Amino acid sequence: MTAATPDKGMIARQFIEAIPHAAAMGMKLTDIGDGTAEIVMAYDPRLIGDPDTGVIHGGAVSALMDTCGGASVMAHPTAPAATATIGLRIDYMRAATPGQNITARATCHHITRSVAFVRATATDDDTDRPVATATGTFTVEQG
Repeated sequence: MTAATPDKGMIARQFIEAIPHAAAMGMKLTDIGDGTAEIVMAYDPRLIGDPDTGVIHGGAVSALMDTCGGASVMAHPTAPAATATIGLRIDYMRAATPGQNITARATCHHITRSVAFVRATATDDDTDRPVATATGTFTVEQG
């Protein structure tokens, strides 16, 4: 991946690291580029949605993909330093494998004067099979 301009990448990293729910859920920003982001969420029993199987709750996956999508917008060379989610559609493909980390990768593929468009994928250690995919729209505020 290409490196984001230092200010954009640094701002996105600082923003993600300052979000309380991201810290509480164990999210770690592992890569940031020009309009791209990757965040890993460690398996955590506190995030289990089904105690019988140990599968992570879909809401945790949703929060991970939303946060990663926002980071990709913030890292885009033409985007503002802050953004908010307008809409997020998530398609769950399968349950994440219990005990495995979940990695979200997002790309901000288009920006207009007021809206950024993002695609994201979440995988566990079995990266050939997505856990979920998402498309999202995020605000773009003009300075």
